[in-house]
Formats: sequence, structure tokens, C-alpha cells
Amino acid sequence: MAVKISQSLKQSQNLMMTPQLQQAIKLLTLTHLEMTSVIAEEMVENPMLEEFGNGNEVPDKKSEDDYNVEKLESQGAEAKSENFDEAPVISKDDDFDWQKYVETYNNSSSTPSMVGPASSDETPNYENIISKGMSLADHLEWQLRMEDLTNEELALGLEIIHNINDDGYLSTSYDEIIAKTELERDHAFDVFEMVQRFDPVGCGAANLTDCLLAQARIAEERSPLLEKIISFHLEDLHRKDYAKISKETGASSEIIMETAKLLHQFHPKPGRLVSDQDTHYITPDIYVVEVGGEFVVQVNDEGIPRLRISKLYQELLTSAKGEKSEASEYVLDKLKSAKWLLKSIQTRQQTIYKVSKAIVRQQQEFFKKGPKYLKPMILKDVANEIGMHESTVSRVTTNKYMHTPIGLFELKYFFNTGIGGKNGGDDISSEVLKLKIKELVANESPKKPLSDQKIADLLSRDDVKVARRTVAKYREMLGIESSSKRKVKS
Repeated sequence: MAVKISQSLKQSQNLMMTPQLQQAIKLLTLTHLEMTSVIAEEMVENPMLEEFGNGNEVPDKKSEDDYNVEKLESQGAEAKSENFDEAPVISKDDDFDWQKYVETYNNSSSTPSMVGPASSDETPNYENIISKGMSLADHLEWQLRMEDLTNEELALGLEIIHNINDDGYLSTSYDEIIAKTELERDHAFDVFEMVQRFDPVGCGAANLTDCLLAQARIAEERSPLLEKIISFHLEDLHRKDYAKISKETGASSEIIMETAKLLHQFHPKPGRLVSDQDTHYITPDIYVVEVGGEFVVQVNDEGIPRLRISKLYQELLTSAKGEKSEASEYVLDKLKSAKWLLKSIQTRQQTIYKVSKAIVRQQQEFFKKGPKYLKPMILKDVANEIGMHESTVSRVTTNKYMHTPIGLFELKYFFNTGIGGKNGGDDISSEVLKLKIKELVANESPKKPLSDQKIADLLSRDDVKVARRTVAKYREMLGIESSSKRKVKS
């Protein structure tokens, strides 16, 4: 019997989250203080990095952003926010000429030249600004309320979230939670899957398999083989029984080992990515200042050093050009890491700037007139405007704060679902509804406090049509007691 041997060429795409990409995502989620700490650590570990612009050196030329800042200061009322649009420091081209990079990068900065507040008077007193960390349940519930859900779906989602432990897993079974809802079983599992897609992905799973599957399913390039390995062969993978997996999946052992490496990028305990930290001090990531009647967004660069490649190692690399040695390979490796750090810092700052600028553009009335004029806005609104994924916007808004002329606000504050518009009334944000309820209660008669129904009736006069139970829910969220308990007996 003759054996026919043939060759074939197959092109395929796999999702590979490199250490550099992980670093970029990590920087995106860090607070301002955390990022400056990470940069300081990298400067210690990577000798290729050195701080530039410490007062002892003068740059060869000013960047376009430096001229923009000077232009803002000189023009005063004529300044426009477009002056702060930054030009990329590093090309996005993947084909990178390292030698050319060393020769031309002498005076480049790792961060845009968008400065902090225009005067020291606008600088907040950090000693008086404190905040309590957000718990995992709070973080998930915030995302849940961004969805367009029925009352039953919302109730089930809250039930799921408040049965998730610190590791991100359900503390009770699927069946016990489903028994508490009137939704059909398949419908209920749709809500479970929705919660598992929230950031951090995988929370709300009953076991490790479900947790990893949830993370595999949101990958930009899904791998059916990886999902099959997670579903049926985790134990075989743990024992490194690649032959058994190969036999049952039809894939070669080499492909299985390469695919299994993707699991290293997943988090087995996603809940640990969000922790309820102790009280901490806040440094704003963004300043919004009014210049000439226009609100200008400025990213806080204070404490972020301007970085460049060390001249000593530039000379070492140049002198070793064309030679392959352990020292030259070490320098090239550190040079590549330094380049990725600079690019990640710039990407973070640019992304925060774009998101903040979109928020300011969509919430003009808020910045002009105050919190009562906050419009309903969800993550998708900003994501569509700046051309990014909703998960990226979610990461940017986590633990990021904006200092404005009317106060300090977490970026998440600006994202609120619309309420009161489904039955013909005006669509207002949940935060505005809280303010209206609080104001009505503050002005009520102590001897005849307003009932929830009466508050709903008064709101309807302003074309804000909400149900009594909605008023009751937000009243409780504000910590306001019922009318019977607020009544002052004479």
C-alpha cells in the first residue's frame, strides 16, 4: 500500500498577549501615583533609561507641544483646546530601526507636554482629598447599571454580584440563584454570561473552567482549540499529557503546547484584580480649566519624568554595531524594553486625554452650570466617539480623577444611565435624580414630609416621570429615611 505524502500551506491567526502589551494595559489602569512609582522602578531596573530635563540640560529643540503651551500662555483668552492635541513621539510602525532610534531619540520625551493647572491657586490641597477604594461588588454593579435591563434582569444581576466572593467566584450554586428569579433558565444564564463579561472578565463563574472560558470568549481572535482544551482537558494539561489531548482534538502536540501558553495570560482569580483598599490620597489625572470661555483638558504630567535613552549605552551600542556578543544582546534587549515603556506611557496619556476630552465635549452643560445638568452617558457613547472599545474606556475611568472648576470627580461619575424618559418624560441621569430628590426632601415641611409617591408626582411636573419604587430606591441610596420616620411630631 503506497503512502501519499503532500505538503500544504495554512495561514492562521492567534491571539498572543506579549509582556509588552500586558505592560501597556497595566499602565492604563494605574492611578497617577501608581504609574510614577512603576516608572521609578523601571528606571532602576533598566540602565537604558535616564531622566531628561532636570534643569542641567537644554534640549536641542522644542517640541510642537512646548510651543502650544507657550502659545496658550501668550494668547490667553484666544486659546483653544486644539492646541493640546499631541503628536506621537514614537512611530506606530512595527518595523523599528533600533540603530536609527538610538541616533535620533536623544532629546525626545516620553510624555506629552500637556501641563497641570495654570496657576498654583487651582492646585487642590491633596491633604484634604481622600477617597475610599471601590469594592469588587461596587465595580461590577456600576457596570451592570450601564446595561439596558428589565427589572427582573437587573434583580438577577444584583443577586449574582452579591454572591461573588473576593476571588471572583460564586459563593453559591447557579441553581440556588436561578431559583430566586422568575426568568427562564436559559434567559437567566444569559445574565450570568453578561456579568462574566464585565471587567474583570470571569467574575461570577462557578468554577475555574467557566472562569477561563469567559476570558477565552472575549479574546479578539478566539481559539476554538483553546476553548476545547479549557472545557475538557484542564486536568490533562496539568499532567502535561499532550498525547492524550492531541489524540482527542486532532491537533499536534506542538500546536497544543503553543495554544496552552495563552492560558498564562488569564487570571484564575479575577476578583483579586479589584480590591477594596483603605483610605488613600488622590492625585488628579486630568485638569479641566476654562480659558476664554472654553473648557480645556490638560493631562497631569507632574511627577512623570521625561525619559530618554542613556548616552553611555548609546555609545556602547554604536561601538558594538555589527558585533554579536552577550553585552550587545543585553543592551538591545534593554533598549527594546525602554522603547515599549516610553510608548506605553505615551499611549496611556493620550488615551486618558481622548476620553476626558470626549467627556467634556458631551457634558458642556455640567461644566458650565453644575451637577444638576449632568446628562445621561454610557461607556458606549465615549467609545464610539474616540474609536476605542468599551473595555478600554472602562479601564481608563477606573480610579482616575478629574479636577474641574466646580470640584473633583472620578471619571466614572460622568457615566450614568438615563431615567424617566421611557414614558414620555425627560431623560435625566441617575445622579441628577438623586440631587432632585435630595433637594425636595431638604425643602419639605418637617411636620408633613413628602412621601415617595408625592416626590414622584412633584418630579413629573418637571417632566421627570419615575415610578414610586424608583424614588424609594434612590432615596435609600442617599441614606434618607422614609417619610414616616422623617416626620417631626409636635
